[in-house]
Amino acid sequence: MGKKTLIIIILLCSITFTGHETLFGLYAQTPHKQKRALVDSVLTARYYRSPYDTNYVVRPEGRLTLKLRLNQTGNDIHARGTVNDIYSKANLHTSHKTTLAVAAIYRGIALGIAVNPAKLGGVYKDYEFNLNYYSSRLSLDASYQRSNSLAGDTKRNDELHQLEPGDVTMKILNLAGYYTFNHRRFSYPAAFTQSYIQRRSAGSWLAGFSYQGGSIETSEELKKRNEKAPDVRIYAGHFGIGGGYGYNWVLGNSWLLHFSMLPTFVVYNRNNFTVNGERKRAQHMRFNMIFNERVAIVRFFPPRYFAGVTLAMNNSVFDDDVVVVNQNKWRVRAFIGMRL
Repeated sequence: MGKKTLIIIILLCSITFTGHETLFGLYAQTPHKQKRALVDSVLTARYYRSPYDTNYVVRPEGRLTLKLRLNQTGNDIHARGTVNDIYSKANLHTSHKTTLAVAAIYRGIALGIAVNPAKLGGVYKDYEFNLNYYSSRLSLDASYQRSNSLAGDTKRNDELHQLEPGDVTMKILNLAGYYTFNHRRFSYPAAFTQSYIQRRSAGSWLAGFSYQGGSIETSEELKKRNEKAPDVRIYAGHFGIGGGYGYNWVLGNSWLLHFSMLPTFVVYNRNNFTVNGERKRAQHMRFNMIFNERVAIVRFFPPRYFAGVTLAMNNSVFDDDVVVVNQNKWRVRAFIGMRL
């Protein structure tokens, strides 16, 4: 056997064994690891497929985002009406709800948990659910609240009364949806979820709708405690459509300031006021308004950290000769986060 032939055989053996080792290594990864790699690649491709003009809005770097959030919400109700020549007026407010939340977001998929210390301690007994959805074109803010903590001042003719928590029950739903016209350059998620980064200042006209609806009525506990207490039920249900404007102002590479307002005109309502079985209804078609305001301040600490504060408000301005029901719902959120 020649020297050249021996060298060729040795090289072939080396290649053969190396190939077997490579195949064995791939096989040793197990189907679980292969599936995980496939899922990660699919999520990555989806994550970076941007609906925006990347000169203005881009995805942040990093696979995982961790956030710590402190939330507080509140609701003020103002109502008045005249039934059977008795003028009634109420200025009420709920207990403030405060929650602490931790969230982890991996390639746009979020998982989080929120804790209400007052709820755990038995102090806060209301129930509230909030849903916020922000995309490039369509966004939705929704909240449902069931409260027994409503309290405040009431007036019947010239008699003043103090309502304590538990005297009345409230169930109320707030909705606000809006469409972003300049959806290629203006990003709501950049300000409110930090799932995108606004690179250049931009604004957009908005179109949308608002709905506020629910009821407030005297509780059975109040009727049992005070037989002379009137049986009162206030119902609010008004729907509005309108348009507004939002703007993201970028200051250098460190600050993002957001402001938007969506005023809507009430085109239909079912507001009514009932006292001891006698009901008075507001006019179904009447010029009134619901305002939706959003404010955000975000500070970035490149390359990983960020912090900020957001404010969302829904305010109704409803006036009628018979029934008046106004509501001011708000939510403040402070947060810090980091990207890995």
